[in-house]
Amino acid sequence: MLRPATSYRSLLRTPGAAAFFLTASVGRVGIAMTGLGLLWLLHARTGSYGTAGLAVAGFAVAEALVGPQLARLIDRFGQARVLPLCLLAHGAAIAGVLASSTPAAQIAAATCAGAVVPQLGALSAARWAYLLRGARAAELPTAFSLESLANATAFLLGPVLVTSLGAAGDAVLASAIAAGLILGGGAALAAQHRTAPRPARERAKQASTKNTLRQPAFLLLALLNLAIGLYFGTMQVSVSAFAIGHGMPGAAALIIAAASLAGLLAGWLYGLHQPNAPARRQLVMAAAYLTGTGLLLPFAPSAIWLGAAVAVTEAAVPPTLVMLNVLTEQAVHPAALTEAFTWNNSASAAGSALAATLAGHIADGWGASAALGQAPAAGLILLIGSLLLSRAARQQS
Repeated sequence: MLRPATSYRSLLRTPGAAAFFLTASVGRVGIAMTGLGLLWLLHARTGSYGTAGLAVAGFAVAEALVGPQLARLIDRFGQARVLPLCLLAHGAAIAGVLASSTPAAQIAAATCAGAVVPQLGALSAARWAYLLRGARAAELPTAFSLESLANATAFLLGPVLVTSLGAAGDAVLASAIAAGLILGGGAALAAQHRTAPRPARERAKQASTKNTLRQPAFLLLALLNLAIGLYFGTMQVSVSAFAIGHGMPGAAALIIAAASLAGLLAGWLYGLHQPNAPARRQLVMAAAYLTGTGLLLPFAPSAIWLGAAVAVTEAAVPPTLVMLNVLTEQAVHPAALTEAFTWNNSASAAGSALAATLAGHIADGWGASAALGQAPAAGLILLIGSLLLSRAARQQS
């Protein structure tokens, strides 16, 4: 059965909610542009995809490893104090990329930029959890659905804008716009003190948060985020390999666009009408759906078939991401929530990188259809982990 959820409009009418959500969303478009923008910029300057790839890899690895440490500082000292420092450091690092004249300096500056890029999605999610705590906790799935829509929109618009500017010879402008969106959106977010979670500097709270993030429940949630990352990485490489292998390279963009639009529609509908079931059960259902529909992908005989199968499978992604956020909010002490969300993002990024590498090797050796077989495998890992999480919760109750 479905139950009507809080409408997006009424949620955004909560005092201060629209302001922090919109400013964080603007910054997220910049974040979605940055990695690809660095690739275009450094390739245009050096003529080497190797140098550009190393810079982007350094950016991504630094973001995944250092991001949670910065999030811990934000939880401890507050967004208003730490976020401006991150923004200043990120702006300086991007300026360093633009000003550098040697590949080594460019790679180093890009890596520094990744280390201090603000995790605006995690900061926004933490504000929703703080704003809707207590009596309004039932509205969190709708809020996290809104966050999922913002992320999907950012990663749909950002790469398109970067690619368009890069193809037109304006790679410098693309990186400058990305940095401007991050700095502008992040600064506006930092200035909004009323909706920010309170700093947790007391030693007792810090001790409890460290223990919370080491608990099996959170570690399993991080594994589940890695599993959904495996799905993302598989699709990024396999769809392109499939389209090229069938002599239709232009179809890759159409398939990816169809998947993005299907995900946006599914996320929007899920936020408005959610299943009347506990979060863990919803996660199991979404994982089972992803696994089942993912089995269609390796058997796709044409680009049209693959596009339809990807669109159907993508409908499972928004509910999965929402439930992972909901369960994280339930499992983690409020004083460590930003760090927890950031670790989830890092786990997803690690899974995506691993799956992209494996999919590339499999596509080279056995073809794109074999690489697409990683998608239901990722779904199966997600399903098994979801069942273990649900079983553990039943045993504790």
